[in-house]
Order: sequence, then C-alpha cells, then structure tokens
Amino acid sequence: MNALSRDESHSVLLGYLFWIFGFIGAHRFFYGKKLTGTLWFFTLGLFFIGWFIDLFLIPSMAREADLRYPSGRYDYEVSWVLLTFLGVFGVHRFYLGKWVTGLIWLFSGALFGIGYLWDLWTLNEQVELANTERPY
Repeated sequence: MNALSRDESHSVLLGYLFWIFGFIGAHRFFYGKKLTGTLWFFTLGLFFIGWFIDLFLIPSMAREADLRYPSGRYDYEVSWVLLTFLGVFGVHRFYLGKWVTGLIWLFSGALFGIGYLWDLWTLNEQVELANTERPY
C-alpha cells in the first residue's frame, strides 16, 4: 500500500504528525489503541519513554488500523484532524452528519470537555458506523 492508496484509512504521515502530541496519546487514539492512548494521556507517554519508542512502532500501528477500519464515504483522517484541533466546537460531528450533537458540542464546549474525551475513545467507530449507514 503506498501513500496515495484509497484503501489507506490511517496514514503513517498523519500518525507521525499526531505523534508530536503523542505524549498525550494522540497518535494512539488515532490508530484505535484506546487503553494505551489513555495510559499515555495520564502518564505523558509513559514518562516520554513510550512516546519515543512509538516513533518506531507507527508504521505497524498504521497497517493494523488500515486492516481494522475500512475506508468509506467519511474519511478517518479528516475526522481526526477536525477532532484534534476543533473538537470542542463539534466540527467533527458536523462533518459526520451528527448535527444535533454537533450543536450541543458547539454550545457546551464538547460537554465541558467530557465529550471531547469520549470522542477520543470512539471516533474511529463513529466514522465506521457513518460509513456503514451512508456508503459512498
């Protein structure tokens, strides 16, 4: 699979960009590793040691995520960029067609931050479900 492949749902390049913020688990959440993402979030990437080791593990995490989360109408990468940088405003939810919860996130700061954490845990599944409900 090359960098331009349509079957690639979670790119290595975006994983490395999220890795920069990896001491809070961003890249691990992106690749669907919820438990270790949470551990990285609360321990600063296992005190930066695990964060550094992940520099070498990202290509394999990307391959696993590509196999686990198939591509579809809604792009995982767009969803994750929107969540990471505009998540408290619910922009990722608007993108997925979730207008009601998008408005709730917009006016409540993602339910005072709790919704943002919830979406870190569930965004891959939300995109997968949206792709199942509305394929291309």
